[in-house]
Amino acid sequence: MTAPLLQVRNLTKEFTRKAGIFSKPTAVRAVDEVTFDIFEGETFGLVGESGSGKTTTGRCILRLIEPTSGEVQFRGEDVLAFSRRRLREARRDMQIVFQDPFSSLNPRMRVETIVEEPLIIHGVGSKSERLARVRELFELVGLDPSQLSRYPHQFSGGQRQRIGLARALALNPSLVIADEPVSALDVSVQAQVVNLLMDLQDRLKLTYLFIAHDLRLVRHICSRTAVMYLGRIVEMGETEAIFANPSHPYTRALLSAIPVPDPTVARHRVVLDPSAFDRAAKLKEISAGHWAAI
Repeated sequence: MTAPLLQVRNLTKEFTRKAGIFSKPTAVRAVDEVTFDIFEGETFGLVGESGSGKTTTGRCILRLIEPTSGEVQFRGEDVLAFSRRRLREARRDMQIVFQDPFSSLNPRMRVETIVEEPLIIHGVGSKSERLARVRELFELVGLDPSQLSRYPHQFSGGQRQRIGLARALALNPSLVIADEPVSALDVSVQAQVVNLLMDLQDRLKLTYLFIAHDLRLVRHICSRTAVMYLGRIVEMGETEAIFANPSHPYTRALLSAIPVPDPTVARHRVVLDPSAFDRAAKLKEISAGHWAAI
């Protein structure tokens, strides 16, 4: 088997919470010893409810948030040991698409400048070459280059997310962290953006870390999936294996909450009882490539 493109080992992030004037600050562990690998060309899903630590994990990998401890290896290099200059160079290969297309684009900048900005920062090409690349990127994500002089508020939510994707692809990255890229969009637009992501993966040989809470979407596009609960990965493996045989109580509760389109179908909703399992349990392999903290 080839070496992973990305290796995450025991990644931990603690935030300090101030309780009050006379109380000592307490540490909140948002990401708790998270470990996984992502191989070149795959889509790896990271799922869990809001507050489970998915987004913090993604941002720690890119050092948009500095982790407290752990190890992140990208193509065999220790990302957490990078100098500021080396990290800036590495950002060519690792990019992120943010969840909210309404707040992730500067409202005072024309979209042409927004997409061109990574090229300017990294000193890529002349002005004319950069503008040609911006037009190419706009076409790549299904937008009309004649609209480049507009501002973000003149686009729909789905179009804005495409602009954010164009910006992320400007430097030809290998790894794209898609942080709930369709959760803020109308259902009618979500499928278009997901299909675009899959098409771009085939065309550009991209690798995705796909962060989501929509399990139906994860099942559709992710080859492997990790389930997070309160900062820890509680189950991980081939996506179909997890759906067919969920082993952790939290995974079973999540899957039972998936909406069923047919109202006549009987549903069995699993209610999670946190006292029924050990939250500190380590992952163990329960079948080939299928791990659970039970």
